[in-house]
This record gives sequence, C-alpha cells and structure tokens, in this order.
Amino acid sequence: MALIPGRTDKTKPAGEPGEGPATPTPSAEDDVLIREIDEAVRQDDAAAFMQKYGPALAGIIVLFLAAFGGWLYWQSAEEAELEAQSETIITALDAVEAGDYAAATGQVEPLVTDGSVGARTAALFVQAGAALEQGEIERAVDLFTSIAADRKVPAPLRDLARLRAVASNFDERDPEEAIAELEPLASPGSTFYGSASELIALAHLELGNRQEAGEIFAEIAADDTLPETLTRRAQQLAGVLGVDAIEDVEALLREEGVLPEEDEAQADGG
Repeated sequence: MALIPGRTDKTKPAGEPGEGPATPTPSAEDDVLIREIDEAVRQDDAAAFMQKYGPALAGIIVLFLAAFGGWLYWQSAEEAELEAQSETIITALDAVEAGDYAAATGQVEPLVTDGSVGARTAALFVQAGAALEQGEIERAVDLFTSIAADRKVPAPLRDLARLRAVASNFDERDPEEAIAELEPLASPGSTFYGSASELIALAHLELGNRQEAGEIFAEIAADDTLPETLTRRAQQLAGVLGVDAIEDVEALLREEGVLPEEDEAQADGG
C-alpha cells in the first residue's frame, strides 16, 4: 500500500478494507507514566485498606502475641510443676528404701489431692506400699482399689493395682471372688497373665479344684515368655497335682543339649 502524501508516521489509516484501527506504539515515557499511575493507585488502595481495617488487624496481632506469650509461660510453669512432682516422688521412694514409711506417706500426700494424674497415681502406689510394709493391709487394699477404679489412670496401672489389691489380702478373700477379680488379667498375652493365673490356680486349690489348678499351672509352665522362676514353680506345682507340665521330655532334653539331635542320633545308629 502506498503512503498518502504528507504522512510521515507508519500508522495505518482507519477505515481501509481489511485493516483495524490505528494502534500507536507507546513510548518509554508512556511506560514510566503508566507504572507511576499504577503504583499510586496501589498506594491509595493500601492506605484506604489500612485506614479501614488497620485498628482491627493491630488488635488481632496484639491478641495473638499475648496468647503466644501466655502459652509459653504455661508450658514453662507446667514443666516446672511436673519436675517438682517428680522430685517429690523420688524423695518419697528414698524414704521407703530407708524404711521411713510414715515420712514417705506424708511427703506424697499433697500429690494425692493436687497432683497430675501420673503423680497422683504414683503417690497412691507409694502410700499403698508403705501401708503394706507397716502391716496396714486394709488401708493398702483400699488404696490399690481406688487406683483400679480411676478411669483416668492408664489401663496397665489399673490392672497392676487390681492385682496388688487381690494379692495383698488373698488369704482373707473368698476364692471365687479372687477368681472373678483376676480373670480379666489372666488371658494369654496380658501384661500380668502369669501372676494373675498363678493366683487363680491357688484359688482353685482353696476350692478343692485340684485338676483345674494343675492344668492352669501346666499352661503357665509351657509359656516361655514368662519369667523362668514362675514357670519352674508352676511346673513343680503341676507335677504335685498329677498334671504333666512337660509334654515331651525327650524333645526338651534335645533342646537343652542333653541328648543329641534326632538326625544325629539316626546317623549314629545307622
């Protein structure tokens, strides 16, 4: 397309067929001006936003900082309190070891009323143990029973307290009552399976159930996850009651190296 005489720029005239309106090329000065106007608009928007919402934002920030500071203080105070409670328990245990049971009982008394769940439970165990050492069986049983009945106490500690309560006055308890108390603890895999089962077997002996007691002792003897002192004792009691607690004596002797392995024995015989 030929240029119109007198036209010196390169923009195309509007209205020509197939051509759009003229599009001027912005200069560098125009770009700078546009950026300055855009920045001014942004600053005006920010100023208007802060004028409207600034006080509320400041209040929120202050509240957040205050809450965070309070949380840090609470954490520090909580740790200090737990440390003090632990020191009290350790001091009481030292008193128990020294035989000063009255001092141990008095030292942990504040934890019984104001201590955390863990500290209160430990304090009650200390007091119950001190009571047993001083022959105060009824008081010890009451303390163990209170631990076992507290749903806030972790289950293993409640189970231990129940076991100790029954064991503390086992001779004075009705055997059937003792069995009912201990049966939930006497399932295989339970933390206190061995001790609970042994007491149940003894309760059956009190009731005259020799066969049932012997079978329970045999089950204890066959459980290699239990302490050896317990399994050996159970094995002997099962034998006394006429129940064979060793299913395969020959296999046991081979396992302990008294007899050679079966393959070796056959090879020697061959």
